[in-house]
This record gives sequence, structure tokens and C-alpha cells, in this order.
Amino acid sequence: MSEQEQADIRLEFSRLKQDHADFDAAINAMIAVGCDPLQIQRMKKKKLSLKDRLKALEDRIIPDIIA
Repeated sequence: MSEQEQADIRLEFSRLKQDHADFDAAINAMIAVGCDPLQIQRMKKKKLSLKDRLKALEDRIIPDIIA
């Protein structure tokens, strides 16, 4: 993988990590205000999807180490 590709992946990783934190804050605010539980559940699913994408990018960044 080239250095440019790694830099792009790291940039995307940072952006998604910030989005994940933003979703977390939004969910907590929605819970505090008493929003519709269905809407909160949808936000949690989106947050989980971001977490899955973060894990996939992290796997691409960190090479496998053969034991």
C-alpha cells in the first residue's frame, strides 16, 4: 500500500471517529430530552455502522502479524 493510500485511509479513519463521537453526543442529548425511542434506536444503529467501518479501516491500516 502506498503512503498516499495510507494517508487517505488515516484521514477517513479520523473523520469517521469524529462522526462516531458526534453520534454518541447526539444520542445522549436525545435521551436526556426524551426523544422518540425509535429515533434513538436508529441513531444507535448508524453509530454501530460507523464503528464497523472504523474497524475495517483499522484492519487495513494495521498489518497482520504472523505469530
